[in-house]
Amino acid sequence: MKAHRIALFIGVLGMLAAGSALAANTDNQTVTLQVTAINEIAVSGDPAALIVSTATAGSAPTDATDNSTDYDVTTNESNKKITGVLDAAAPANTNLYVALAAPTGASSAGTVELTTSAADLVTGISTLAESNHTITYTFSASIAAGIVASTTRTVTLTLTDP
Repeated sequence: MKAHRIALFIGVLGMLAAGSALAANTDNQTVTLQVTAINEIAVSGDPAALIVSTATAGSAPTDATDNSTDYDVTTNESNKKITGVLDAAAPANTNLYVALAAPTGASSAGTVELTTSAADLVTGISTLAESNHTITYTFSASIAAGIVASTTRTVTLTLTDP
């Protein structure tokens, strides 16, 4: 009889152990999700030197151009624009122009003179991620510019609100 009780006791313990192994204990977590404003612009590098060095006799000097660089843009917002500004004025009697190809659904302002005041270059940019949009620089000089030593200017492109 004693062996029977021990066997019954072991069987009950086994069932309790198996039951607790099958029982589930759960808990919950609250996960917060958010997407913030994303507005990024990046350029591929610096353009080649813009050197005005030729003219047709009797005409103004020939403009120097470069379209070897491009830009990428990503935004998850609507109605953004790209502006351009110079860190210092172009040398006297010269002008620096830029034209940005527009991403899908946006509008390019075409060829725009860069100055120390921000100018709109592309408008109507909304929710996109695109790359390889051409940047074209044009540097012009009048005869009155004379000889201008090599100098640099920083062009800042900004993706911003209208």
